[in-house]
Amino acid sequence: MINDKIKTALVLAPHTDDGEFGCGGTIAKLIERDVEIHYIAFSACEQSVLPEFPSDILITEVKEATRVLGIKKDNLHLLKYDVRTFNFKRQEILDDIIKFKKEISPDLIFIPSLNDIHQDHATIANEAVRAFKFTNILSYEMPWNNFNFSTTNFFVLTEGHIQTKIDALKKYKSQEHRPYANEEFIRSLARTRGVQIGEKYAEVFEVIRLIN
Repeated sequence: MINDKIKTALVLAPHTDDGEFGCGGTIAKLIERDVEIHYIAFSACEQSVLPEFPSDILITEVKEATRVLGIKKDNLHLLKYDVRTFNFKRQEILDDIIKFKKEISPDLIFIPSLNDIHQDHATIANEAVRAFKFTNILSYEMPWNNFNFSTTNFFVLTEGHIQTKIDALKKYKSQEHRPYANEEFIRSLARTRGVQIGEKYAEVFEVIRLIN
């Protein structure tokens, strides 16, 4: 259980939109509770944007999406790592994470799963655990990348939280071709997780570290 001592949370998104997919509803819920949310996107994936869009489109889209979630403009931090190269930049990424740790002093960290098979996601997850080993850490779910995922911590969400998440993700026009980037999937996953705990909607997380 995340208690009332949580005042500042940090979302680590390997790529723009990962944070929204993984914990967008929970972000909306925490902001309602006056938790300060910071969001770090390590790459805008310029190398993999479809040719019909400007290469920097994801920078525009993440700004719009995080605004919908309620994240303050100054709390969005955009880094410039090239997609699919994070494993070669492990130490630089760790140094950046530690820098933000000192600046933000978060009480709670959201990261990809340690079992995420995407090489960039795996790097961020592992370096975050190194940096924040004395802090509350939860891994968010991305079913298309997770071979294994332990459903050990649930955030109960309302219709409003889910709609905010959907509205935020709709800002990513350049990602609409993804099979998971649609309202039907997002809502059905939230319903599935809700049913598991006797609620209508939820997002689920793996507990890496929880300090009460």
